[in-house]
Amino acid sequence: MAESFSDEVWFIVSEWDYFAKDTVGKQMVRSADSIGANIAEGYGRFHYKENRNFCYFSRGSIIETKGWLKKSNTRKLINEEQFQSLFDKLQTIHLKLNAYLKFIGKDNKNKSNPPS
Repeated sequence: MAESFSDEVWFIVSEWDYFAKDTVGKQMVRSADSIGANIAEGYGRFHYKENRNFCYFSRGSIIETKGWLKKSNTRKLINEEQFQSLFDKLQTIHLKLNAYLKFIGKDNKNKSNPPS
């Protein structure tokens, strides 16, 4: 979900004019890309504690991306329908990540990652 979300953000931002891309666009694409990248990197770590830390970084990127989406909507770079669709997808990713964090936090402190 995080990967397809960041691709969607990329394709939207790629249509903007130079100024919008260079200011809000780059920041929003980077924060959206970081969501999935940090989940993947954390999963690739051997211990749950490291995995959790990267998931926390990912959660921070989710919050940052929500902020960029709000700015993009306010500045009329995306319309209300795009904003709501992207925000809802991001909210779902946020909830799923929180559930995953809860799962890996239960009695798994000294174990390696579960099989994929």
